[in-house]
Amino acid sequence: MSLNAVIAANRFGFGARPGDLTRVAQDPKAWLVSQIGQSRATSINSDGLLSSAQAFEALQSYQQARAAQQRAAASPSPAVSADERVRLADLVNQTTGREIEARIQHAVTTTAPFAERWVQFWSNHFTMAARNLQTTPFPGSFEREAIRPYVWGRFEDLLVKADTHVGMLIYLDQAQSIGPNSQAAQNQQGRRRAAGLNENLAREILELHTLGADGGYSQADVTEFARALTGWTVAGPRLRRLAQDAKIGTTIFVPALHEPGARVVLGKSFPPAGENQALAILSHLARQPSVAKRIAFKVAQHFVADDPPQALVTRLEASFRQSGGDLAALAKILIQSPEAWAPEASKFKTPNDFLISTMRASGATAASTQALRGTFEQLGQTPWRAPSPKGWPDVASEWAAPDAILKRIDWANLAADVIGETFQPIAFAESALGPALTDKTRIAISRAQTARQGIVLALMSPEFQRR
Repeated sequence: MSLNAVIAANRFGFGARPGDLTRVAQDPKAWLVSQIGQSRATSINSDGLLSSAQAFEALQSYQQARAAQQRAAASPSPAVSADERVRLADLVNQTTGREIEARIQHAVTTTAPFAERWVQFWSNHFTMAARNLQTTPFPGSFEREAIRPYVWGRFEDLLVKADTHVGMLIYLDQAQSIGPNSQAAQNQQGRRRAAGLNENLAREILELHTLGADGGYSQADVTEFARALTGWTVAGPRLRRLAQDAKIGTTIFVPALHEPGARVVLGKSFPPAGENQALAILSHLARQPSVAKRIAFKVAQHFVADDPPQALVTRLEASFRQSGGDLAALAKILIQSPEAWAPEASKFKTPNDFLISTMRASGATAASTQALRGTFEQLGQTPWRAPSPKGWPDVASEWAAPDAILKRIDWANLAADVIGETFQPIAFAESALGPALTDKTRIAISRAQTARQGIVLALMSPEFQRR
């Protein structure tokens, strides 16, 4: 068994399941490459999960019931009834709870963990989080519909799918954006809807999804791009009539909401073209050199080191530019780069990495994932609850505070009780870490007074906490 097998399973994926290291050791790089471009590797079991349109309808149903309760109580903010609590709990369970279960189950059991890490990297890049009632139903369907199917294609296509998805339009308030000089803004209906330009989506696309904060854009570019994006919205009961009766809860373009005229973004003029105006700008953004540089750095930082080797960043950047943003080609360059196979494990596991890798090492199946939902919250990384559109931080300093480590130890003690029913401590450590297990850690585990202590030592060892 080679150290490269451990690196392939741990650094590129979410850790080894029992027996994985022996299988991967035959050809670690080939094992990783085999996962690229495979839709089966990135798709997830969606049985029982709602589409974004269905989630939108479920939210509408809840809001209508809530409004009826307010009218019945003749108060704008009546006390929450037991019936409403049940309806809200059902909405959250239908949309968020089941989605989290499915995501954890897939990450824990998948035979293509590099593909899953690649998906979660891009899902974090295009963060769509549950920040309030309006956004809670959508992060799971957003990842399934806008991220998973496109992570091996062109960056431009992923960019368009992510930023025009129902979830993103609601999360970044694009669904409320109306061109100040649009048809809708000139009539009574537009005034009732408090017509106004919202720049949130335009700003985050420029700052977070493409160019970066230092990417050379100006406030004028943000405003112009926001004007071009007007018209892109979500089909609700009223708006769908303006878009040929589109299905409720789907992304639509409504010409009456669109700001007329040409737009100038990054010094380039984009003529009036309706919905295609914003798409042309997105295409232009995707080809900017600063995008290639930024994506290359983020990939290298996520997979290799908080301060990644410049040679690796340069190589990834060249691949991105030369391939036109081909993400499968980018993944292959990452795999073939010697810097990615450095024996030192430089990345500190996030709570998500730690929990998933522990579950994988234990051989857990779907039946064990439900209890993890509360643990994710306790450790500060509940799926799709990133604190801002920037997504979850990707450096050790954000996750290695003393209090955070103590919480990991507390959970490791609980996990050890379950793992100890299947593994002896040394056997568990060897199965999970292979040749990465150091003599120092092996001796510490062997000297533990109880099996539980031995497994906790394995879980909290530097070899397991880093990838």
